Amino acid sequence: MDVPELKIGKLTANIPIIQGGMGVGISLSELASAVANEGAIGVIASIGVGMNEPDLNTNFVEACSRALRMEIRRTKAMTKGIIGVNIMVAASNYDDLVRVSIEEGADIIIAGAGLPLNLPKAKQELGSDICIVPIVSSGRAFQLLCKTWDKRFKCAPDAVVVEGPLAGGHLGFSKEELARIDEYRLEKLVLDVIEAVKPFEEKYRRKIPVIAAGGVYTGADIVKFIKIGAAGVQMGTRFVATNECNADDKFKQAYINAKKEDIILIDSPVGLPGRAINNKFIEETQGGKKTPVKCPYHCIKTCKPEESPYCIAFALLNAAKGKLKNGFVFCGSNAFRIDKIISVKELIKELTEGMAAAW
Repeated sequence: MDVPELKIGKLTANIPIIQGGMGVGISLSELASAVANEGAIGVIASIGVGMNEPDLNTNFVEACSRALRMEIRRTKAMTKGIIGVNIMVAASNYDDLVRVSIEEGADIIIAGAGLPLNLPKAKQELGSDICIVPIVSSGRAFQLLCKTWDKRFKCAPDAVVVEGPLAGGHLGFSKEELARIDEYRLEKLVLDVIEAVKPFEEKYRRKIPVIAAGGVYTGADIVKFIKIGAAGVQMGTRFVATNECNADDKFKQAYINAKKEDIILIDSPVGLPGRAINNKFIEETQGGKKTPVKCPYHCIKTCKPEESPYCIAFALLNAAKGKLKNGFVFCGSNAFRIDKIISVKELIKELTEGMAAAW
């Protein structure tokens, strides 16, 4: 079987996989370029990209913009493949990150953690042909977004990522919804969004590919979603345990050491549930321990520093650097299945062979 291509706007990826954008400091130039070099779509996570900049506390917006510019330039210098930037709508500097991504020639912006209702604005103002791809968790959310884009900007998304409740990191579902997780199976969500896409495909006379995300682990999983109508998948967890992932080896080893029961849902200071690997830091903070938060930049709009038990940005940065006593590791529901660190090339080979076997 020939592996199906993934076409998004003018772009064609030989492998129907988007590598998930994982902040803070997990998916940067090394990982994104390695994925793109294998024919899939590599993604830089913009959230927390400036955490190591010396002037972060005094010049937050400029520090983050500068850091993202450098990551995009480094990535493009290492690959001629397709490069995306993942941007959280909830980021306080969201508009600046969008503009930098366009100015530096990224191929795709993938926007989640809120509906990117104004995403086409910068694209149109700058005369860019960058592909814009929202992340949604339901057909209803997609319809709301598309109606807004249609009315305000006379356009529709180039593709859409449908993220289910088995994903890692911050989740687009309430705690009540996650308690009824079977009602929100990714297969059901994908079919829901495929139906929601159709009127806008007809109006704009082009395909709007639907990308399945959250809990996708094997080549057989990819085939399953393509057979029900998805154009491809987005995968984050699988790419953490690769040589090229930007995280410290201790971060990657946490995946290898994790048992199924270690993967839990937590309450994030930004007001969303999140999926992570349990450790002492989580147990203490979820149990009521507080670390004083002095926040000079308020990176996430929904965060309330004065009420937060800890700064999640620094907790995630510590984890990315391997300092797990002062942070924790976000992960997808299947992280416990990982038992070794391999190269991106080996992972893509495993996935494509799995697809061929399952077709």
